[in-house]
Order: sequence, then C-alpha cells, then structure tokens
Amino acid sequence: MGFSRRGLLKGVLAAGSAGAAGFPQIWIKDASVAYAATGDIKVGVLFSLTGTTAIIEESLNKATIMAIEEINAAGGVNGRKITPIIEDPASDPATFAEKARKLVVGDKCVSVFGSYTSASRKAVLPVFERQNNLYWYPTLYEGRECSKNVIYTGAVPNQQQDEFIPYLIKNFGKKFFLIGSNYIYPKEENNYCKKLLEKYGGEVVNEEYVPLGHSEFSSVINKIRNSQPNVIFSTVVGDSVVALHRQYRAAGFDPEKMPMASLTTSENEIAAMGGDAAAGHFTSAPYFMVHKSPENERFVAAYKKRWGQDKVTHFVSEACYFQAYLFKQAVEKLGDKDLTPNAIRDATMGQEMMAPQGRVRIEPENLHTWLWPKIARAKSDGQFEILVEAKEWLKPVPYAAYPGQVCTAKGLQS
Repeated sequence: MGFSRRGLLKGVLAAGSAGAAGFPQIWIKDASVAYAATGDIKVGVLFSLTGTTAIIEESLNKATIMAIEEINAAGGVNGRKITPIIEDPASDPATFAEKARKLVVGDKCVSVFGSYTSASRKAVLPVFERQNNLYWYPTLYEGRECSKNVIYTGAVPNQQQDEFIPYLIKNFGKKFFLIGSNYIYPKEENNYCKKLLEKYGGEVVNEEYVPLGHSEFSSVINKIRNSQPNVIFSTVVGDSVVALHRQYRAAGFDPEKMPMASLTTSENEIAAMGGDAAAGHFTSAPYFMVHKSPENERFVAAYKKRWGQDKVTHFVSEACYFQAYLFKQAVEKLGDKDLTPNAIRDATMGQEMMAPQGRVRIEPENLHTWLWPKIARAKSDGQFEILVEAKEWLKPVPYAAYPGQVCTAKGLQS
C-alpha cells in the first residue's frame, strides 16, 4: 500500500472529527482538565513525520495507527472507539512540547503516544507533569528517570547492555571506540557502557559525539583508523546512522575484525542504508523482525499488508504496537469508571500481554517494562540473525548506572 504523510494526517484527522461529531460529549472535571465521559476515546500520536528522525519515527506512527485500527475493528474498548489525533513535531524538541500541549490541553486526549529521542521526551515531560496527563514512550532509552506521568515500554541500559558488552569483549576484544549523537541518551548509555567495560576489563580508546542529523564522519573515521579499536560502540541515531555505516564501508573497514555494535540500528535504518552497508554489524534489542513466535508472525504480516510488502518492523515499532494494546487493557479494566490519565496509569500497573517479542509486563514500581534481551548480527539481505536470546524476561532497572538510587511507586529513593 502506498503511503502519504499528508494523506494519512488528513485522513485520520478527518476520521477523528467525524467520529467525535457522532457522539454526545459529557465532560468531567479532574485536576482542572476535562475528559470525555462518553463517545470516542481521544489519544494523541506524536511522532515526527518530517525532519532528521522521521526516518525512524514515521514507522512508529504507522505501528501505532495500525494497532488502533485493529482495536477499533475488533469493537473498540468497552464499546468505544479510539480516535487518534496525529501531530507532526518535525524532529524538533520545542515543537514536540508545543504539539504535546495542544493534544493535552486543547484536544483533551487522555493519553499521548510519542517520541523517539530522549531530547523530545524531556521536552514534553513538563507538559505531562504539569497537566497530570499520561505519555506512552516506546523507545529504548538511558533510564535515570522516575516520572508518574510516563509509561516506558522501551529497553533501559541493563536490558540492552548487561549481556552485550561481555559478549563483544569475549568475541572481539577489550578496546572500544564510543560514537554517539550529541544529547542525553548516548551520553548516559556510554556512561553505563564504561561501567561495564571497567567491570569486565575493557577500555575506551576514544569517545566522540556529533550533532543530530550529522552526515560527515571523515574526522571520526580517521580517529577510528588511528586508535584501532576492537569494537565501535554506536549510539548514533536517525539519518546519521545511514551516513556512518556507508562511510565506514567506504573506508574499507572490516566488520569481522572491528564491527560496529549499536543500541539504535534497526531493520528500518538498514532498509535506508542498504544491506551491504549493515552486514556483519551488531545490535542489542528486545525485538527483531526475524523472531519466531505466532504473535510476531501475525504482527509482521499485518504490518506489511497495511503499509506495504517492502516495509519492515523493528524494536521501537514493536513497542509502539504492544503499548497501544496495553492501553486498551488498562481502559477495559476501568470499565465504567471515569476515564482519566491517573486512572489509566493505575490500571496499567502490572498489565501483561503476549507481545511479538514475548510476554511483556509493566512493572508497577517504576512504570517500565519487563522485556526479552537479544543480540543479533545484520545480514546483507536487510534482516538480522539472532545469536543470543534471553532465557527469561529481564526486569527494568532504570537507575542501574547509579547504585543507591531506585525508582519506586513513591518516587525516586536514594
């Protein structure tokens, strides 16, 4: 199926307006914010359809919309349809905050699904905390956050790195070159990486950061050539991932001897760069498109049918998909009770479901998600080969890099 950003925006917004017009609205005051008591359930969808991170966020929008369409086609939630209100924050944190406020205050959404980068999540967080609303964040991230206004469904550092770093040291060596985009997520992930390297006898030979959207890596390539690391540990995001891989390959480096090991390179970026540029490099994540399970087979087939046979699923789009169903389960649990962000959050605590990656669960203490870590190597056909799979799901520890700090139901405890 062909896809038009503008067409999708117009179509969904028009559908939302038409649906809202067909139901009487009864408003309830709660913490100075009104929410619809009858009629459709309005939610925001806040992923970039333009700008440097659109390469990945466009697919997050698609996975979210597909899940909502499936839920509505199956009868909705307690007989009510979910109406998605889509906004394009254009890969700009300030615009994220502006659009978030519109969705929460103007559109009175009971929840918003959104963000890829931590920069954009940090930008919208004050909006959700001031307005006491609920943000569903699907991306792997750096941890070190304890908010009662965010449901975190992506991996935190312990769920991606605890097995990954010793695996890389064992198979390639102890010398690591750290390269990341210049914002909080790469710096915090690298902070945790350095702690693990110290634990397992590894070392950092260089640490570099580039601006978001950066595309010229010649100086980085030269530094890699001079320092001769065993592993290039990458937390570069967006379009920059494509540029880095292509320039690595052009430099004649060999992934058999010095691979890039990434927390952020998925099937989506590989589709953009080409399989040859990705082949031989590694990613650690809870989900890969090739994972074998009935739930994943259904997810991949539905995604391709909805958005096109050439499209791929990946570890953030999978989280977008299952978090919409966790939202559905939470609202179903509430039944006829008032539908407010606080009530939805409380009903989400402890929710479980069989996601494409395996059974997932929202940890009541910190609103993060139990996930299934995996290590995989990219192939030239654009897919991954899964080399290591966790035997048990892994508890999220958002403050793993900061001993003595724990996110609890009462807030951050030291």
